[in-house]
Amino acid sequence: MKKYFKDYALLLSVAGVIVALDQWSKILVRKSLAFQEIWAPWDWIMPYARIVHWQNTGAAFGMFQNMNPVFVVLAILVSLAILYYFPRVPRSEWYLRLALCLQLAGAVGNLIDRIYQGYVTDFVSVGTFAVFNLADASISTGVAVMLVGLWFKERQAKNEATAASEQTADGLVEQAQPKEDSLD
Repeated sequence: MKKYFKDYALLLSVAGVIVALDQWSKILVRKSLAFQEIWAPWDWIMPYARIVHWQNTGAAFGMFQNMNPVFVVLAILVSLAILYYFPRVPRSEWYLRLALCLQLAGAVGNLIDRIYQGYVTDFVSVGTFAVFNLADASISTGVAVMLVGLWFKERQAKNEATAASEQTADGLVEQAQPKEDSLD
């Protein structure tokens, strides 16, 4: 029981902080900017980065618009799966645990918007990239951390297998060589 408490304390603490920052930033945007209003601290930065109050009823990057109910169900299922799976991830696989924390935070952050507003508030606009928010960034970062972590783990396992096979080959070579007996 203590193990689960520590695991869930970590998961909910990290995700909770990110969800709080996500919701705070969205409230700030909704209170400060009218829908579709754009703001940047300096005019010269406007083509590169700006804050824009945007509403998204679809998925990331504005795909699948007007499917809010589907994404509510999907976010709930993803969150429940993470809550179930997280304590089963070995603590040594910190990258996977971090990725799950980030993904839970993103799913819950956007779920809150979808339930209470019927859409997600997006506001970060960089260049010509789709408008996004902290929850979206958390999900994307979580996926990136997971992929990079799994890639490193796979490379490590491959290197260990290569080293083990080389050791076995060296041992076989030593056994195959005749031993010289000294007659002295």
